[in-house]
Amino acid sequence: MISRTSRRVVSVLAAVSMLGVVSCSDSGDDAQETAGGPGSLVTDRPLIGAAALPSASRTHLITYLSEGAERRPVLVSGTVAIPEGEAPEGGWPVISWAHGTTGVGDACAPSADTPGGPAHSYVGRTTAMLDRWVADGYAVVQTDYEGLGTPGGHPYMNGESAADSVVDIVRAARELDPEIGTRWVAMGHSQGGHAALYAAARGEERAPELELQGAIALAPGSRTSETAQYYASAGPAIGPALGFLPVLLLGAQAADPAIDADAMLTDASRPLLAAARTGCMDDIREAASAVPVDQVFAPDADLDALREYFAGQELETLTPSVPTLVVQGTDDVLVSRTVTDEVTAALCSNGADLTYRVYEGADHRAVLEESFDDVRAFVDGVRAGETQDGTCG
Repeated sequence: MISRTSRRVVSVLAAVSMLGVVSCSDSGDDAQETAGGPGSLVTDRPLIGAAALPSASRTHLITYLSEGAERRPVLVSGTVAIPEGEAPEGGWPVISWAHGTTGVGDACAPSADTPGGPAHSYVGRTTAMLDRWVADGYAVVQTDYEGLGTPGGHPYMNGESAADSVVDIVRAARELDPEIGTRWVAMGHSQGGHAALYAAARGEERAPELELQGAIALAPGSRTSETAQYYASAGPAIGPALGFLPVLLLGAQAADPAIDADAMLTDASRPLLAAARTGCMDDIREAASAVPVDQVFAPDADLDALREYFAGQELETLTPSVPTLVVQGTDDVLVSRTVTDEVTAALCSNGADLTYRVYEGADHRAVLEESFDDVRAFVDGVRAGETQDGTCG
């Protein structure tokens, strides 16, 4: 008889082998039988240290199957934190957390966080916030996304890939622990706010066996379609945002191999890519400080494919199918309130059941704490089936 561990090792090898050669359309029943479908749990082990939620009874590091930007089966890692005590009737309610920008290298995966680690200044802050949820009786699951901590590149800001990772980790968590319930809420910040909105639009159809009750997007990232035009402007304003450029370029290349990040940049700016491949956001920002803002894109750089790719990742075309809360800080210099105003207006025009709250004086990260009570009230309300005091007319 083959042990559970042996079956999982076989599944890992099968999943990894499919990363570059088997698409969902041509994998057929064989792939389903070999490695399971989306959300299948592949490996798990106990997790301690900085990446574990302190108030959880236990936290697990898992890998599971999902679907990548190229619509192929991919192996994704993440964590599952289970509350103390006995599960309520119907199982533990679930928060599926989508993290903000940490980078594109494997060391930037939140599940790999350590004290003093390359992404700890951000991940440590979200861990403290999420610990409040697990202490209050929520199972908290956190995907690393495609390509962070697992084979392949990370398709940064790819809505479909990220949303599927957010959905499928809920399925994997239920396979890990049957006391985790079917009712769940998608929640994310920045890059993860973008993912949460995609999950709000895709989650019910992708996993009809689960009950997606609502979605929260904190300072959701958007307008990546303006990347080429913005960084090509060569103005002084691009300096503070230059650290995001290599993440955007490598993310687009991971989703569309026809995009050549190295060929787009000058000799002066190409070190940004090396910093992004080996480090996380703090390392990239340090490298960016030495790049002249007027020497970013090569004179003959073909930016059309980049524009076309990111145009397909914008939020304005989405129609969330569940009650959705968007929160934004007025002092956020990374995600502009003006842009989020426009995004929420577009979502309203699409028929979303949406609530929009703005926090005076809150910057990009402070909105996590400033909005917590309102986010909690929103989650309590949607779980109780209450009609939300929405913003849309």
